Formats: sequence, structure tokens, C-alpha cells
Amino acid sequence: MTLAHYLAEQSMSDTTFDNEIMEFQKELDARGLNCPLPILKAKKALADMATGEVLRIVATDSGSVRDFQAFAKQTGNALISHSQNGREFVFLMRRK
Repeated sequence: MTLAHYLAEQSMSDTTFDNEIMEFQKELDARGLNCPLPILKAKKALADMATGEVLRIVATDSGSVRDFQAFAKQTGNALISHSQNGREFVFLMRRK
């Protein structure tokens, strides 16, 4: 699924994107999980991915925006985008 296709189906706000249309290779549903579980599951998912592949994460923990920004800085994986859709937070991370 391309990011453009996904966005056409969803109503999103506060979205930050780079200038290219992104595809994601793997998706992680972290809804209902509290810190640190979304980060730990994302770390495990990224470890199973190849360099340059993109992971899409959906979380409901309100602290996940800060957590994923810090996680990206600490690990070197790129936080390509983040957005909020109601009570859900959607992140795209590119594996280093």
C-alpha cells in the first residue's frame, strides 16, 4: 500500500512528510499499549527489516510522539512522518 493511497482513505492532521511518496513494508498495531511497549515492539519489528524499509506504526499512547522522536534520535532510524487521527497516532519510520 502506498502512503498516498492510505492518506486518500484517512483524514489526518498535523502531518509531517518528506517530499517523496512513501510506501511501507511492514505495519505495527500498537493501539492500547502504553510506554514502553510501542517502542519495544517497534524496535523488534525494525530489527527484522532491511535497511531502507519503512515501518508504519499506529499507537494510542499520547506520549508516543515524544517517545518515537527520542527513539529515532537514539537509534538512527529516521522518523519520516507522524500524524494524529483522532486518538490514534501514526508514525512512519525508515530502518537505518
